[in-house]
Order: sequence, then C-alpha cells, then structure tokens
Amino acid sequence: MSVLRSGSPHRPARSLATVAGILLTLVSLLLGLPGTAGAAVTKRAPEPSHPEQDWAGSQIARHEGTAAGAPPAASLASVEGVDVSSHNGNVAWSTLWNSGVRFAYVKATESTSYTNPYFAQQYNGSYNAGMIRGAYHFATPNTSSGAAQANYFVDHGGGWSKDGKTLPGALDMEYNPYGATCYGLSAAGLVNWMKDWFATYKARTGRDAVIYTSTSWWKQCTGNSAAFGAINPLWIPRYGSSVGELPAGWGFHTIWQYTSTGPTVGDHNRFNGSMDRLRALANG
Repeated sequence: MSVLRSGSPHRPARSLATVAGILLTLVSLLLGLPGTAGAAVTKRAPEPSHPEQDWAGSQIARHEGTAAGAPPAASLASVEGVDVSSHNGNVAWSTLWNSGVRFAYVKATESTSYTNPYFAQQYNGSYNAGMIRGAYHFATPNTSSGAAQANYFVDHGGGWSKDGKTLPGALDMEYNPYGATCYGLSAAGLVNWMKDWFATYKARTGRDAVIYTSTSWWKQCTGNSAAFGAINPLWIPRYGSSVGELPAGWGFHTIWQYTSTGPTVGDHNRFNGSMDRLRALANG
C-alpha cells in the first residue's frame, strides 16, 4: 500500500512543475533574461573603430599631460630606443640607427580585428638596420578575452624567437580611447583579464611578456595591483625629467618612454641597463 500511496495524484503535478522549472531556466539562459544565470553572459564592446590612432602613449599625454624638463643625458647604463605604429608610416630606420637608436617596439595588433599595415616595414626594417626589435599589442579588454587577444597577437607578428634580436612581446594597457577609462571592468576584472593574456602568451612563446602602463592609469584601474611586478618587465611612459613613481609591485623599470616628441619618430625610450642586458632580455 505504501507503494501505491507514493504514486498519489500529487506526484505527477510536482514532476511537471520540476520539468517546467528546468525548461524556464534553459530558456532564460538562452535569452539572457534579467535575474537569471543568463545575465552573467559578458556583453562585448564593438571592435575598435580607429585603431590606427591608438598606439603606446597615444592616450597618456591626453590624460596625463607632459611634464616640463628634458630627460637626463644618455649613459653607458642605458640604451636608446623608439616605438612605432601605423601612424608613423614607413620609418627611416637608417636615420634612427645613425642617431644612436638600438632597439624598437612595433605595434602589431589591437583587439582581434586589427593588424598594423606597416608592420613588415617597421618590424623587419628595424631588424635589418641592426636593431633589437619587439612587437606590442594594444589591449581593449572589453572587446574579447585576454586569451583571444594574446592568441591573435602571436598569430599576427607577436611571436618570439631566440635569435638574440627579438624582444618578448609587450601588452599596452592604457586609457580606453573609446569610452570608460577602465573599459567598464572592475579592478579585479582587469587584473584577471591581464593574467589570462600573459598566461596565454607564455604558453604560446615560452616568454613572460613586457607590460606598458602608466602609474596613474594602473592605480585608477587595477587598484594599484602588485600581481605582476615580480614577473613582467615594466615599460613605463612618463614625459619629463624622471621616471617618477612606479606602479605597485615593481622596484625598478625596464624601459622608460620619456618623450612623445622625439626626432624622426616621436616616441623615444630608454632601456634601463647596458646593451648586454638588453641582449639578455631578448635571449630570455
């Protein structure tokens, strides 16, 4: 009799309710209705509309200005470099070499939709002139995942080879040219996005990438995270007479972008060390 009672008329009703609840949950997930798990699906921003206007430092002067005073004179403990992107067009590499420039970073990609049309002339041209060169990626963390952008970068010029003349790739993290300064992400969200990018890049190349960022942006958008200082070399922009305060986690900088108004190419950099140390960074 207990078996018969367990099959009471109320049991089918409960089963139907359960099935209906499951179906409603599935539909909600598919439609992304508010108040459901579907609402957690990330809404991506549109792909960059003017990537040719975005380069390492393009937003720094706009947001932070340029400090007065010339940088200190070059020394044997530093190496002169430049960084370029499509806005520089075909670069006069022999002129730069003759002026003392010995390394270059070249923008390769942005998001997962843009590749620099001048990349070959700039990346190969600097190499052929005798320079140590590397590639960088302009990050847009609101358009796609860190892993997706790292893979796109590696697949479109951002790889690495131990030839003694190729620097590890660099990730350009700066003010959003298209809207919210921090790309609409929380500090934790941005830190996790970068961890995803760096882990993917290392898995693809075997190298820990360089990070380009300013102290002001870093404080505002990551909460001054110290998560990367022990691993990723710092390339810091500050236009003036000194590097100034560094972001949390770094005890020293590796590269200083000290001006955006240099000769031949505007963006000039100093490697914080001798030529031997620059070669060591290239060799890993």
